[in-house]
Amino acid sequence: MNRIHKILLTLTLALLAPLALSASRVKDLALVEGGRDNQLIGYGLVVGLAGDGDSNATSTLRAVANTLQRFGMTLEASDIKAKNVAAVMLTCEIGAFLKPGAKIDVNVASMGDAKSLQGGVLLQSPLMGADGRVYAVAQGPVAIGGFLGGSGGGGGATIQKNHPTVGNISSGAIVEREIPATFVRDNTVRLLLHNPDFTSAARMAEAINALWPLSTTPVDAATLRVVLPPAFQGRDVAFIAELGQVESVPDTLARIVINERTGTIVATSTVRLSYVAIAHGSLTITVTNQQGVSQPSAFNNSGQTTAVQSTQTAVNEGKGNLIVFAEQPTIERLAAALNALGVSTREMMAIFQTLKRSGALQAELVIN
Repeated sequence: MNRIHKILLTLTLALLAPLALSASRVKDLALVEGGRDNQLIGYGLVVGLAGDGDSNATSTLRAVANTLQRFGMTLEASDIKAKNVAAVMLTCEIGAFLKPGAKIDVNVASMGDAKSLQGGVLLQSPLMGADGRVYAVAQGPVAIGGFLGGSGGGGGATIQKNHPTVGNISSGAIVEREIPATFVRDNTVRLLLHNPDFTSAARMAEAINALWPLSTTPVDAATLRVVLPPAFQGRDVAFIAELGQVESVPDTLARIVINERTGTIVATSTVRLSYVAIAHGSLTITVTNQQGVSQPSAFNNSGQTTAVQSTQTAVNEGKGNLIVFAEQPTIERLAAALNALGVSTREMMAIFQTLKRSGALQAELVIN
């Protein structure tokens, strides 16, 4: 290969690099229909809480009595103290294709007035699906990732870290029943996009058809229908594996997401502005109060010492700069201009909201 060919090859790779970096696998952009997760829920008791459990709630006492009755002990709810027991709700997600014997994580949350689940152990509890059938059984020690310390009460102080009434049991549930899943029907696979978009669906269909011509048809913004090629007839798993590795470039919506609680602003590269001029200034008013003492003179015996309040007010108006965009600006130029103005994150939020109301911001504005 001569020097000219090497230079051309280098330039070609450089031009293709951004496209390759922006491409994602089909398995990361879409879900195979029939292979989704399912939610499970259950009710149980956490024991061994060293006095931090429910304060003798009627439902908790009845649950304890029912549990003891399973072991041949008949007790009345009034004979039971539940300070070491907490009634909890259990939630988890069971993945597709999981077989009996597989283990999944379980979330545990107190539903009573228990102070903490620290050190507690969940008794065997069934986990049911939306159809009311039991698909898993949970049991084990609860890890809460926090603590509650101190005596509390009259004059006492407590220290709390994280949420001591919510915990997790890693691999704490055993799958008892498999959820049937069918992902190939009549030699056809349906892909469901995580972020529905007509452009993304068309690009993905084009990428798949480049490998298997005329195999893929976009049904709508969220669904693609893929017919198994003749070479993969009867080899469904092999085709799904190959299909998941196909790379496609998804389209990105023009969107600005603002989180006012944390001061976070995230904008996509497709955000555009119409011809616009932006000016920003700030007005700060500061009011201070000072307490002083007025003492009587040494020759005035009838005078009294009095408190005197002094109030001072200062007004500071920041300088406002007017920036005119001579051409249609991108989000990069807008960010550079706002940084040049020296505005804070909260002020940027106000500017974006004003731009949206003026109609100059060609993007969706999402405020959390």
